[in-house]
Amino acid sequence: MPPEIQALFSVTDDLLFSYGEDHEHYGEGFHKVPTTINLWVAGNETAAEVIISYSAMEAIAFIAVNRQRYPRPELLAFIAIGNRLHDEQIRWIRDRFRKSKFTLVFGSDMLGRVTDIKLAAGIKAIPLRVYFVGERLMFSTKGQYRIFDKDKQTLSLFFKAFGIRARIRTRKPVKFLTFLDQLKNENN
Repeated sequence: MPPEIQALFSVTDDLLFSYGEDHEHYGEGFHKVPTTINLWVAGNETAAEVIISYSAMEAIAFIAVNRQRYPRPELLAFIAIGNRLHDEQIRWIRDRFRKSKFTLVFGSDMLGRVTDIKLAAGIKAIPLRVYFVGERLMFSTKGQYRIFDKDKQTLSLFFKAFGIRARIRTRKPVKFLTFLDQLKNENN
């Protein structure tokens, strides 16, 4: 990990990140991410762009892999939600960063894509229900519903299907499930 990235996130040798009462801990052969209503938050409190991921290590890996895209990472805010997205977290993010644009950095699997959609809908204060219908996913909001193949749904398709415009986008690694996987594999 480059020294400027370590400094930005106040990374210490023990790779322990606070979510209030809970902690994320990363080490050789393990990665413990809490399930909590609290958040890990780092970076600029008045950021115009907020990067949201499931873990602090994923946020760090994302910015390390995308340094050329974000030449001034000190102007960004970073949030990790932990293992499960909670309504309290969404409300806090929505209230705290009303005018910011968002980049969602969750896995490239179905769970990551559904988390993108649920978080984006929450940020936009759009009530959303998600259902499995056989091999497909049904999204329901305000009396409307849309059905997607479970492996083909994306935030962009969701926005188009419901006619939503938002300052929210996703970033996915091309060859890996997560940016942390990509960073680990690039450095081997």
